[in-house]
Amino acid sequence: MTNKKEALAQIFPTKTRIRLVAVWLIVVLFMLFGQNMLGDSMTSTIALGTFLVLLCTIVVAAFGVVKEADELAHKLGEPYGTLILTLSIVSIEVILIAAVMLGPGENPTIGKDSIFSVMMIIMNLVIGLCILFGGLKFGEQEYNTQGTLSYLGMIIMLGGIGLLLPNFIQGAGGGEFSSTQAIVLTGFVILLYGAFLLMQMKSYKHLYIQPKAGSMEILFGQRHAVSKKEDEKEDEKEKATEPLNKKEIWIRSLILLGMILPIVLLSHTMAVVVDYGIKAADLPPLLGGVLIAIIVFTPESMTAVKAALNNEFQRAINLCHGAFVSTVGLTIPAVLLVGLITGKTVLFGMTPTETILFIITLLLSLITFLGKRTTPIMGMMHLVLFAVFILLIFNP
Repeated sequence: MTNKKEALAQIFPTKTRIRLVAVWLIVVLFMLFGQNMLGDSMTSTIALGTFLVLLCTIVVAAFGVVKEADELAHKLGEPYGTLILTLSIVSIEVILIAAVMLGPGENPTIGKDSIFSVMMIIMNLVIGLCILFGGLKFGEQEYNTQGTLSYLGMIIMLGGIGLLLPNFIQGAGGGEFSSTQAIVLTGFVILLYGAFLLMQMKSYKHLYIQPKAGSMEILFGQRHAVSKKEDEKEDEKEKATEPLNKKEIWIRSLILLGMILPIVLLSHTMAVVVDYGIKAADLPPLLGGVLIAIIVFTPESMTAVKAALNNEFQRAINLCHGAFVSTVGLTIPAVLLVGLITGKTVLFGMTPTETILFIITLLLSLITFLGKRTTPIMGMMHLVLFAVFILLIFNP
């Protein structure tokens, strides 16, 4: 009995329980009194106070999601663990975007703004920090080129269809897909993203695992055979500890769900406050998308930088590139479907400035990851490009 209690305390410590109770307490309070606070009589002071409370609550919940997903990542191994973390975080982003779309007023570009903001934050700021900090600590860091290039291929394909194409087709006009185009493209994106996930988890998962330094098998394309032997050994180990692992995985999955649900329930209120704040302060509309991206991806970004500092650069790539592939693969279909069901206008076409930044990011990413090792100067280039993005938000 004592051992069971100790095991449960290790899986579900007091700190996690306090965090879970505090987050749900805020949810209950907003569900009971939120409508009265955020009605027509809402003032700037109430909006600011509400925003800070919601921001803290959502960030705490997001960190809780990352913690549990990270634990599951270590239990399940790559690439399953990273996929759980990435899909959990991206699900939060999709929920927040849908909440903004369904909130008061028209926000036709919120999907595009969020995807583009995520790209600039993940593909430039976070990747730049990972390359630079990892390089300063370890010098050149190794990663699996084939797996990394497959991520970039998906980014080019999905990003090109979702963000570049709308500006160069007739569609419904002004960067908007027609209903038929929206339905068919949603199907294509889901199909392609689903196939990519399936291959990543099954036949080609060896392409997303950190290569062993100096391994001749990797250099001569025999990694697949080595990976199979390693997988068999791992399976044997898992069978030996299956009861404990299964119980822990179930508990952590429930805690993960318990952290995601508050974000879902608070997302609409957050959308109302953000929309009010941007209009009241006369700020650039793109800030709504940037804010969502920062709120959602800060915990995962910290995890990626930690991975680079632990000399696990492939994990950092899986987190960053996987996050953006999932963002595009899930956000585009979700936003298009919400638009079709609710009749809301959805605009995915980028502005000329965003298009140039998008293309520079893709080209720079390809050059960065064409080799087998990182180069710290490339990290500096990504960081400067992110700084240009921030400059152009406020001074276009």
